[in-house]
Amino acid sequence: MAAPHVLVFPFPIQGHINCLLNFANALVDAGVHVTFLHTEHNLRRVASGAGSPHLRFLSVPDGLPDDHPRTAAYLPDLYKSLAAGTRGPFRDLLARSSSLVADAAGVDEPTGDFPPVTCLVADGLLGWAVEVADELGVPAIVMRTASACSLLAFLSVPKLFELGELPFPVGGDLDEPVRGVPGMETILRRRDLPSHCRRPNATYEVNPGLHALAKLSADSSKARALVLNTTPTLERTALEHIAPRVRDLFAIGPLHAMSSTAASSSLLREDGGCMAWLDAQAADRSVVYASLGSLATITREQFAELFAGLVATGYPFLWVLRPDMVADAAALEDEAVREAGGGGGSSKACVVAWAPQREVLRHRAVGCFLTHAGWNSTLEAIVDGVPTVCWPSSADQQMNSRFVGAVWRTGLDMKDVCDRAVVERTVKEAMESTEIRGAAQAMAEQVKRDVAAGGSSATELQRLVGLIRELSALSETRDPSQ
Repeated sequence: MAAPHVLVFPFPIQGHINCLLNFANALVDAGVHVTFLHTEHNLRRVASGAGSPHLRFLSVPDGLPDDHPRTAAYLPDLYKSLAAGTRGPFRDLLARSSSLVADAAGVDEPTGDFPPVTCLVADGLLGWAVEVADELGVPAIVMRTASACSLLAFLSVPKLFELGELPFPVGGDLDEPVRGVPGMETILRRRDLPSHCRRPNATYEVNPGLHALAKLSADSSKARALVLNTTPTLERTALEHIAPRVRDLFAIGPLHAMSSTAASSSLLREDGGCMAWLDAQAADRSVVYASLGSLATITREQFAELFAGLVATGYPFLWVLRPDMVADAAALEDEAVREAGGGGGSSKACVVAWAPQREVLRHRAVGCFLTHAGWNSTLEAIVDGVPTVCWPSSADQQMNSRFVGAVWRTGLDMKDVCDRAVVERTVKEAMESTEIRGAAQAMAEQVKRDVAAGGSSATELQRLVGLIRELSALSETRDPSQ
C-alpha cells in the first residue's frame, strides 16, 4: 500500500499560507508525509526549517517579476499570473512527484526521502491546480481558508440575484435585511455580505470579482472533498447547508490549535520586542491589541481616527503598523508613540511593524483585540477567549464580524464606521463588558473541546486521514496509461 504523501498548495498570501501550513502540520502529526508548496518569491522570505522530518518545502514560480509589489491592490495580477505562468511548472512538479507518473516513467521525485505524492490539497482559489491533478490522475481535495458562512454566501450568489437582493441599488440602505442566504435569513444585512457584493463604484453594478469567486466556490463541489477551517460549534447551520453541495465535507478547526509541530510561515519579520513591552504591563487584561492583518491598507485620516480613539480609551495599546499599510508609516509610528505617552517603559503605546500574534493573544496583559476580522485572526481570538472589536475591510471579513457581534456575541462589530468617538466607546465596552468576556471565554472552552481527542474536529481529522490513505491506495493501483 502506498504511503500517504500530500502536496499542499496555498494561494501565496499570508493568511492562506498560515491556514494551510497549520493544516499541513496537523497532517504531519497524524503520520502523513507533506510537501508544502510555496512560490519561489515567498520561499525566499520565510524562515527555513520544517520542524519535522515528514514536512518539506518546495517552490514554483508565480510568474511575476521579483520587484512586483504583490500587495492587496495587485492581487488580481497575482491570481492571473498564477493561472497562466505557474500551471506548467506545477504540472511538471506534480508529474515528477506523483506515484502515477513517477512509477510509469521511472523517474525520481524532487527528493528521494519522501514517498511519491498520492494526493493534492489545493487552496480553493487555485481551481486550475485541481484541474491539473485531475489530468494526471492525482486525487484532489480543496481547502477553503475563509469561514463557512462566507462560503455559503458565495454559493448563494445566484439565488441572491434571482431574488433581486443583488446587485445593491445605488444609494440603497446597507442595513436592509438579506433573506437569500439559507439559515441566515434573520441575521444578515446588506453590509454583512462579503465585500465583493457591494458596488465597486457608481458606474458598475457588480464587482467583477463577485462572479469569479462564486464560480470558484461552486467548483469546490468537483473535488473529492472540501475541507473548512471551522467547527460546528461556530458554524453548524452554514455547514449543514454546504454539505449537500459537495461530495464530502470536513470541518476541521481551528487548525492552529490542532498541531504541536512548529514551522514558520510569516512572510514579514516579527518584532519580538513587543512581548517584553507586554511583560512590563502590571495589570492583566489591560492592553488593547490592534492589528488589521497582512494586506489591509488605510488612509491617513482613518489612521488618525483609529489612533485617537485608542488613545482616548486610556488603555495602553499594542499597534501593528505595517510599513505598507498607510503612507509615511514610519513617521506616523514615531508620532504615535510620542502622543500616547512618550518613549521607554512608561509608554502607553507600543507600535511594531509585525507581531507574533498568537503569542500576543495568549499573553495575560491583553484584554481585547481590534481586528480586521480575517478568519485566521477571528479563530485565534476565539481560541484564547479574547474579546474582539471588528473593523472589517474586505472579502469574508464583513460576514465574520457580523457573527462575532450578533451570533457568538464574543465581541463588537464596528464595520463601516471610522470615528474616534465610536472607536473609544466600542473598545471600552469590549474591555469592560463582563457579558462579552464571559461569552468569549465560554466559546474558547467549547472550541478547545472540539480540537481535543474525541472532539468533533479531532474526529473529522481522523476521518480525513482515513480518506487520504484510501485515495493513496487507489492511486497505487491506477493504470498510468488511462
